[in-house]
Amino acid sequence: MHTERVRGGTDRSVPVGDSSICVGGVPDQTGTLRAVETPHDDPNGFLYERIADELAGVIQRGGLRPGERMPSVRRLSRERDVSVATVLSAYVILERRGLVETRPKSGHFVRRSRTAEVPVPSVPRRAAAPSRVTIAAGADELIRAMIHDRGLVPLGTAYVPAELLPLRKLNAILASVAREGGGPGAGYDELRGLLQLRRQLARRSVAWGAALGEDDFVTTLGATEGLSLSLAATTRPGDVVAVESPAYFGLLRLIDARGLRAVEIPTDPETGMDLDALEDAIRAAPIRAVLVSPNFQNPLGARMPDASKERLVKTCARREIAVIEDDVYGDLAFDDTRPRPAKAFDTQGIVLSCGSLSKTVAPGYRVGWVAPGRFRDAIERLKFAHAVASPSPTQMAAAEYLAGGDHERQIRRLRHVLAAQSRAYAEKIAAAFPAGTRVSRPQGGYFLWVELPDTTKKTLAVELQLRALDRGIAIAPGPIFSARQRFGNCIRISTGHPLTPRIEAAIVELGRIAELLLSG
Repeated sequence: MHTERVRGGTDRSVPVGDSSICVGGVPDQTGTLRAVETPHDDPNGFLYERIADELAGVIQRGGLRPGERMPSVRRLSRERDVSVATVLSAYVILERRGLVETRPKSGHFVRRSRTAEVPVPSVPRRAAAPSRVTIAAGADELIRAMIHDRGLVPLGTAYVPAELLPLRKLNAILASVAREGGGPGAGYDELRGLLQLRRQLARRSVAWGAALGEDDFVTTLGATEGLSLSLAATTRPGDVVAVESPAYFGLLRLIDARGLRAVEIPTDPETGMDLDALEDAIRAAPIRAVLVSPNFQNPLGARMPDASKERLVKTCARREIAVIEDDVYGDLAFDDTRPRPAKAFDTQGIVLSCGSLSKTVAPGYRVGWVAPGRFRDAIERLKFAHAVASPSPTQMAAAEYLAGGDHERQIRRLRHVLAAQSRAYAEKIAAAFPAGTRVSRPQGGYFLWVELPDTTKKTLAVELQLRALDRGIAIAPGPIFSARQRFGNCIRISTGHPLTPRIEAAIVELGRIAELLLSG
């Protein structure tokens, strides 16, 4: 709980992360919202937030460089015709995001980044040929520990803490839905999913640049079911699919479960899948589908440029190859600009685009969707065979939440918190890990891909994970992100949780263990 000053001069205690209440706070380094004076607000957010966003944009575009002094508080107050308190609140936000630092008696300065001197991870070599997915030794135990043991330091988990999600508001909506006359859940919903939810998704797709209709969506049990249905609709056992390298281990599990073979396509940590390598692979093997995460790929955080997305879709359309798009992190851009999905460039219906509310609203509600294009009928048949329908109550709650208007503010705040945390984690890793370590620079999402300097130790990441688990720390080792168990010297670090002293100590300990393993 924390105290927030509200209009009228009274104080009240509210739970952190309830986006329906905490609209006037500034997040500190632990993610807690600290109350500030809010002299102005408007439909697009508080004035100090807008000023902070504008200044952040100037910094990120290079208009203000590291070490350069920011405009003084009083000068900016005069130029913007706002109070000093408003400017100070904007600077506090910039400090929390890791963009600005305060120097006593000198003012505010653009913060110098230690990670600017750290190289990004290398692009992997091309795989020789398609292969079956080989599950890394001990991977099941490691994944179970990451997901189920909440006592571990959560550096390997793919979720954000509850205090950053609007769960209180969503649960209140769900309770209201459950009390309605007739009772939702008395029957099955239609195959495509709740109409009200699909209408909200269609409305939101305009902002994605895709402009889909309500009948273009089929709701699913999270994005995982959408991805699984998409694979089933486009492939048969024994077929070859192209995947990113490294790739999200959940996708590799789905490929293995379908009896498919995977060809790994080198993926750049900044720009995504190597399309030249993909075209070579298409010429060499009968690829039936391409699995890709163009926006803030897990684990690299790569963002594919729009021109590359368009090229990907056109390349696959010419050859009648399905593109299965995992867009679950698309809303989490650090620069507040929602990138277009590959689906936005699809004129032939060959892209099956999957998303969910799990990463931004409520993972436990399992509200997801797929926009399957020409494969809609096949997806609906498979959906009926697999689960008959998605649960009505959670769909109804999600639809009402999206219609209420709070979601955009939730996304905006979550982006800012995650951007600050990503920078803070990267700085800590750069300081604590062995010399020569490479760290990704994601533009969204909440993962860092860390490449340790020794490429000859193929079991380095797994050994590091096992020793870390003994010390109560969870990380994700590189081999579980490869069909061939590559990336033995890489780990994925989740930045979804605030960088608390406990997590800082864990990162320092990981660096120490890595140093011992490298020198041993």
